[in-house]
Amino acid sequence: MAPRRMETKPAIFCLKTLLLLYSFIFWVTGVVLLVVGLWWKFMLGPYMLLISSSPSSAPYVLTGTGAAIALFGLFGCFATCRGRPWMLKLYAVFLSLVFMTELIAGISGFVFRHEIKGTFLTAYSAAVMRYDGRDDRSVAVDGVQRRLHCCGVYNYTSWFSSVYFPISGIPTSCCVHVSDCNEADLKNTTLAAQKVYKEGCYELVVSFIESNMGIIAGVTFGIAFSQLVGVTLACCLSHFINSNQYEMI
Repeated sequence: MAPRRMETKPAIFCLKTLLLLYSFIFWVTGVVLLVVGLWWKFMLGPYMLLISSSPSSAPYVLTGTGAAIALFGLFGCFATCRGRPWMLKLYAVFLSLVFMTELIAGISGFVFRHEIKGTFLTAYSAAVMRYDGRDDRSVAVDGVQRRLHCCGVYNYTSWFSSVYFPISGIPTSCCVHVSDCNEADLKNTTLAAQKVYKEGCYELVVSFIESNMGIIAGVTFGIAFSQLVGVTLACCLSHFINSNQYEMI
């Protein structure tokens, strides 16, 4: 039995090293998700109002998932160092649950992407129609128009039917050069066309979603299937440790 035990020791050492490295990367992934969730909540909160009419739970899901992954990443490192089979099996079960959750989330996002675009169109159109320049949705609309260099839903004419247009015209966030815009020009449908962005924000956002959906889906599925590597390493290490302990009896 002694030669066989000697043969399994290098394999156990190799598997422990790989699983420790994997668990560290897994922990880093959890920390990144936690930070992204908090950033989303505090920095992107107003913009989420343009995607949904009610507050989004996505930041809380990301934060909770990131915290759980970071915690179990530490548990994975501890289980690997201790070399307890039951700990390694528990770690493998958790990785399997993460894999299934990420897989379902990725498939759902890809399948329902058209519904996401429809929801964005409805929410963004409502925000433009009710724009007043002061509330959270109005601030978010201004931010989108400045950053994407766009104006209105389909184009700048979307503003003509808004409650804001008869009072102050098209918002200055639509202006190509703010210094060249004044309220009188922005209330004039002919002059305003020469001073604001021509392209609508909806088409730009939809184009971004369509062009990057493949990349987003690929990254999501890649991360999901990477959990299978951890499951395999944890199960193999547990098996080798069990075999080694059995041979010592």
